[in-house]
Amino acid sequence: MAGHSQFKNIMYRKGAQDKKRSKLFSKLAKEITVAAKMGLADPAYNPRLRAAIQDARAENMPRDNIERAIKKSTDQGGANYEEVRYEGFGPGGVGVIVETLTDNRNRTASAVRSLFTKNGGNLGETGSVSFMFSRLGRIDYAPEAGSADAMLEAAIEAGAEDCQSSEDGHELFCAPDALHEVARALEAKFGEPRSAKIVWKPQNAIEVDDEKAETLIKLLEALDDDDDVQQVYSNFELSDSVMEKMSA
Repeated sequence: MAGHSQFKNIMYRKGAQDKKRSKLFSKLAKEITVAAKMGLADPAYNPRLRAAIQDARAENMPRDNIERAIKKSTDQGGANYEEVRYEGFGPGGVGVIVETLTDNRNRTASAVRSLFTKNGGNLGETGSVSFMFSRLGRIDYAPEAGSADAMLEAAIEAGAEDCQSSEDGHELFCAPDALHEVARALEAKFGEPRSAKIVWKPQNAIEVDDEKAETLIKLLEALDDDDDVQQVYSNFELSDSVMEKMSA
């Protein structure tokens, strides 16, 4: 089990600070509603709902918004959302996985395909990219939650498969079907995590030149900005030169 991350966090997700809060809250609320509709409306007995609420709290989503999203799951005549995954390639052959919740599969497929095409990429078949990723449960803690050694020890005891610590925090990985159990064990020791969800973790990172990187970032941002898109993952690693440009 590795104690530290070997490469920068690859999952690309813009934070609330650089996108409209209303759009972020809308996506979080949609996931809460879908999670509550698929299981019980009580997070204590619905792991997916619990994870969705944790994500919402991490983004400072008001409690009223969370409660409304849960209540919406019982409303009659509401939209029925379908989970659809798209896979494609960005500039430089970077693999991209797009998870969506949509009430119109044709609309979403057309939008995602168009965004890939306009930003130097191409949409692939299901399975054309996901084989380069591992489907895992991921539990995130803030840096101050504990030391790297303490997290690693707790991860082993809880049954996690990997623990990666950096200045940004701690990422603990486990089998998808063990996520709820591992998260509960860690929560008893470190408190509620920033998030606990099932993710696509790249098996290897791809670094591209600066020009392709800029186009790729535009693609990832455009996908993430689409209303139907919930999560965007890639095996793209930012080079030091690109990071310097972005922070300048």
